Amino acid sequence: MSLRTIVAGELLRAAPARSAWGESRMGRFLDRIAQERGLTFDDYEDAWRWSVDHLDDFWQEIWREFEVISHAPWHDALGEHERMPGAHWFAGARLNYAEHILRGVAAHAAEGQGPLLLGRSQTRPDRELSSAEFIAEVGRIQAGMRRLGITAGDRVVGYLPNLPETVAAYVATAGLGAVWCAVPPEMGIRSVLDRVEQLEPSLIIAVDGYRWGAKSIDRAAELRDIRAALPRMAAVVLPYLDEGGTAPEGTVAWSDFTAVAEEPTTLPVPFEHPLTILFSSGTTGKPKAIVHSHGGLTTEHLKAVGLHFAISPADTTFWYSTTGWMVWTLSVSSLLLGASMVLMDGDPNWPALDGEWSQWAVLEQTAATYFVTGAAYLAASAHAGLLPGERWQLSRLREIQCSGSPLAPDVAGWVYDAVGEHLLLNPASGGTDICSGFLMGGPLTGVWAGEMACRPLGVAVDSWDEAGHPVVGVPGELVCTKPMPSMPVFFWGDDDFERYRAAYFDVYPGVWRHGDWLVHTDRGTWAITGRSDATLNRGGVRLGTAEYYAVLDSFPGVADSVILHFEDPAGGMGVLVLVVAVAPGAPSDADAERAIREVLRTTLSPRHVPDRIVWAPSVPRSVTGKRLEIPLKRLVQGAPLEQVIDPAVLLRPDDLAATVELVRGALG
Repeated sequence: MSLRTIVAGELLRAAPARSAWGESRMGRFLDRIAQERGLTFDDYEDAWRWSVDHLDDFWQEIWREFEVISHAPWHDALGEHERMPGAHWFAGARLNYAEHILRGVAAHAAEGQGPLLLGRSQTRPDRELSSAEFIAEVGRIQAGMRRLGITAGDRVVGYLPNLPETVAAYVATAGLGAVWCAVPPEMGIRSVLDRVEQLEPSLIIAVDGYRWGAKSIDRAAELRDIRAALPRMAAVVLPYLDEGGTAPEGTVAWSDFTAVAEEPTTLPVPFEHPLTILFSSGTTGKPKAIVHSHGGLTTEHLKAVGLHFAISPADTTFWYSTTGWMVWTLSVSSLLLGASMVLMDGDPNWPALDGEWSQWAVLEQTAATYFVTGAAYLAASAHAGLLPGERWQLSRLREIQCSGSPLAPDVAGWVYDAVGEHLLLNPASGGTDICSGFLMGGPLTGVWAGEMACRPLGVAVDSWDEAGHPVVGVPGELVCTKPMPSMPVFFWGDDDFERYRAAYFDVYPGVWRHGDWLVHTDRGTWAITGRSDATLNRGGVRLGTAEYYAVLDSFPGVADSVILHFEDPAGGMGVLVLVVAVAPGAPSDADAERAIREVLRTTLSPRHVPDRIVWAPSVPRSVTGKRLEIPLKRLVQGAPLEQVIDPAVLLRPDDLAATVELVRGALG
């Protein structure tokens, strides 16, 4: 099908009437607060305003709503300490994220909802775990960890794909009060060590290899090199590529590691006790080891997953994610609400975009109700002319959430035309730094093409100009003016908080600056227009890179694109290079170039017409679908590959060198 023309801001689905709020948990939650506190919320924006103006009251209500378990008394959710950095939440509380996961798993079992985890893999036959089997797996993993001497505070690395065992290992680690860190096995040795060497881990749990489509990828050499660099670290090997294989010398076999059956335990820890460590991309320096806490993720994820995503034991959730992405960590929190999880490990484009391993096919196979994917995947499906609602049985699917990059208006329209008009489409934007969302939608808001519906409850996001004033209708810096529970407690190894402050608080003292350009529309909706560190400033006219992609993603003949600005040190306009991957059968000639230049001239501005257009085999994207503008620019400028990015995290690594050389050639 051809995509219909849709302009940004076109209403695709109206918000429910105020009288219908009782149909969602979020609505019932807000109605209860309004009744008990003598408040009036005429619409979602009223409720949001109350939530950020009364942070202490709001987060206490979240704990009450979701019956958060604390093993010690606490006072004030936040009290008068709204400073950033340095806010302290629920002082005195002692809790454990894993305890709340196991409670959710028990709720799933009580509802009789069938398998808890549905593993789909291109490496081995499907594996499914019931609630009881999952609890038993967590207990066996904990027993194995204890035998290896793992205690609270120790770091445990999972060099693992998205498997049921990975989820169980994360929960087991959390229950012991140890600290989890996942690095996906597609990462090469340098990328792994750049991350985990910082942590001095006590244990690594790794697979022997995996399959990606038709390729078998062995990881024995990488594991050997990791152990050589960290000789005091114990190693457990899960046979995955070769399920009949034996563990290498000096490592523990998974069967031995999990041989002893024990009931899971959960150690109560302070609110700020480290739970998991996520890493920044490392494209502008050594990856930051971002530490998230038990209290922070339990609290924020209960709110996001339980209210904004409306997940319950009736749901089967499918989040397509690598284990190194914050989306994977958030996906596990589906278990907090008792939902089932679909875990897919493999290439979703194999053997074709509409093949048996497409995400759409997996949705049908598992009867999933809640789908989280990359905006790039939706765009690829739309531009390929797929009709998922006709090709696959998706009647149980109720919501699609997407992230990773902005969702173009025509692709948003395609979701309603080609997937299902009954769906709630929920584009979201957040980050590894908060392991949640800064902008999203929900059951009480509408859906506007190319835009995000709202600021989440309790999240004081805004768009500011350079002087720190809110702006509407033009791009500003995405800021968060008040603390969130899931903001990092610290960066590992950053004892004086120097890197932490520099990362978020170097522009507006005491206010979090995230590094994205954000537009607050006159409709009250929100749109990300690119990274503020990748802004295109041509003669004083600034545009975000996403504004290019909003035009080009639906342009005939353009399969993908990335825009790069090479600044002039003398203060001139610099050189603007557009890299285009051509759609099959489309021309890459002078006429095509003229058409692209003309649409950009008329849609954006004459100053932002590219100086050079480069036809490349592909545009560098990560496996999560993000365009890698800054890494590509650094490579073109001569930075060594090993200091910029691990090719193993690219969707099409074999094309990278050619693309770099083509851009260099265009620059002369």
